[in-house]
Amino acid sequence: MKLIDNLQWLGLGHHFEDESNLWLEKLSGESASVDEDDLHSTALLFRLLRQHMKPINCDILEKFTRDQNIRDSLIKDKEGLLSLYEASYLGSNDEGVLSEAMKFTETLLIKSPVRPECDLSQRIGRALELPRHRRMVRLESRSRIKEYGMRTSQSSRLLQLAKLDYNKVQLLHQMELAQFTRWWKQLGLADKLGFVRNSTAECFLWTVGLFPHPKYSGVRVEMAKVIAILLAIDDVFDKYGTMNDLSLFTLAIQKWDLDAIETLPEYMKMCFMALYNTTREIANKVLKEHGVDIHHFLARSWIDTIEAFMIEFKWFSRREEPISAEDYMENGAATAGAYMALVHAFFLMGEGLTNHNIKLMSKPYPELFSASGRILRLWDDLGTSKEEEDRGDSASIIGILMEEKNLSSENEARQHIKQTILNLWKDLNGNLSTDSINPLPLPIINVCFNMCRTAQVFYQHQEYSYVSNVGRMADVIFFEHIGI
Repeated sequence: MKLIDNLQWLGLGHHFEDESNLWLEKLSGESASVDEDDLHSTALLFRLLRQHMKPINCDILEKFTRDQNIRDSLIKDKEGLLSLYEASYLGSNDEGVLSEAMKFTETLLIKSPVRPECDLSQRIGRALELPRHRRMVRLESRSRIKEYGMRTSQSSRLLQLAKLDYNKVQLLHQMELAQFTRWWKQLGLADKLGFVRNSTAECFLWTVGLFPHPKYSGVRVEMAKVIAILLAIDDVFDKYGTMNDLSLFTLAIQKWDLDAIETLPEYMKMCFMALYNTTREIANKVLKEHGVDIHHFLARSWIDTIEAFMIEFKWFSRREEPISAEDYMENGAATAGAYMALVHAFFLMGEGLTNHNIKLMSKPYPELFSASGRILRLWDDLGTSKEEEDRGDSASIIGILMEEKNLSSENEARQHIKQTILNLWKDLNGNLSTDSINPLPLPIINVCFNMCRTAQVFYQHQEYSYVSNVGRMADVIFFEHIGI
């Protein structure tokens, strides 16, 4: 189990997928034979099986959580407590055992003495900052390689392989980024429309967060194009468009017809054509590679997104109707681009393209997509609301909550939002249970999780500006090699 865990978090899991899956299947059938007194092994077993959608019940952790005598005896078992703490973050809403485990392990781990020279102490500190289940996979692999090298029990060969593989994949990302950047420059939106963000590194960093597996190279490039166009249209709505222009643009998108652009101002014609042509190119790519005509689904996902932008614009420009936090979050999942991005991701990956699953790629979207989109929207607002407010952009969930809940401070609203995010994560985790009725395949489920992980890493550090934080991450992931 420890080897499988290390392979995955060192970024080497993609080389041993079949072998790891066979072992996890075997472990799933033998879960009852795990030493029931070994907290670390039991919690690690639960975490590995749960994150791979293998049958496992949280009851195997119950005695460590609810037996006070056993809990008291665990105070010195820091490795076991850390393992249980990490496992608790894979709990769903109906697994109270894991909620209890999260609380009491956090309390005990916080009291642990900080020893900078101690590997375990550093791992505890990182987990308390952000548990592994919430971390962006590629960024975490880099951190784990550094951390693994400090261990006295590390395998030098495994460490060497991890470094070589990381640098090799980094070269792949550099080529992908260059390909995407050429496309963006040829498109010319940033040059022709001065108000549009020129953020190629940010767009591509998102795709590395969503699709960390090297095999999704082509998917990353296509999704970066989609994200770049989304950000451009977001800027049109937030920074430049008038009510009349935006209404015409929304109508043209709804018609999805080239004749509809004749009524648009020139800058909107450019946005429409960029969106229209890119969508057709992606649909043709999927048709060629997977034999499925998905143009209607891609277009519909964009129509839903633009309609949501227009709803939000009307809310905040004219206060046409009362806005509840619930209304804002549901519409915000669409304006964040979650539904549109996940629909594109599902088809581009080409896994699980059954007739039943394809029909799920339109309204009402799967609850899994909604939970991911809400988390994305909430983290976006938490991380950028102050900068957007300074620029005069639209209001965020923070102001809405303060008014709706009669909260006295922004900090109270932020704490309320973080609790909401925690609950939404539990909704997501429910999709990993074998009792879940979710028919979607594991690859797209993982993208939903990765969307939330990437959002948190992008937006959580309030002590830095959003731009500098993302820029630094891009430099680290794309250009800083790991020394051999």
